[in-house]
Amino acid sequence: DGSDVSQLGPRQMPWYRRQVGIVLQDHNLLEDRTVFDNVALPLRITNLPTKDIARRVRGALSTVDLSDKGGLFPRHLSTGEQQRVGIARAVVNRPRIILADEPTGNVDWEMSQRLLTLLVELNRMGKTVIIATHDMNLIRAAKSQVTTRVLRLQDRRLMQAGAKL
Repeated sequence: DGSDVSQLGPRQMPWYRRQVGIVLQDHNLLEDRTVFDNVALPLRITNLPTKDIARRVRGALSTVDLSDKGGLFPRHLSTGEQQRVGIARAVVNRPRIILADEPTGNVDWEMSQRLLTLLVELNRMGKTVIIATHDMNLIRAAKSQVTTRVLRLQDRRLMQAGAKL
């Protein structure tokens, strides 16, 4: 939005961080918390009222097709389900930007396609989705579904923008 985020001060940074949802390769779910509580965590930090938390968590779980898993603990889920919980947690705060770091790194091809479809749908809903991946097949699949911009990095340097695959 034309703002230089490197210039944000300590008081502005928490607000900005709420605008970004992060999907990690190793989902980092809290094992001693239910799926519901894992997804609710970003909302609880903001002191959202309990009824609003419940409504938004249910919506996020529905978005990732896990409405029936809220009461389970992460150890009772497949790797793909755990990754979808991570996506629900990333979007529950309604961020404008979603950063996905190797979101399909620990799942099979079928699940990676499901996760990609979900990220594409979030993009179509108006979210900016940035995916960092080494999986060229995933990039090709994404390019076939939405307008994408591919940036190639090597040794922390931009090597090519708008790369052809």
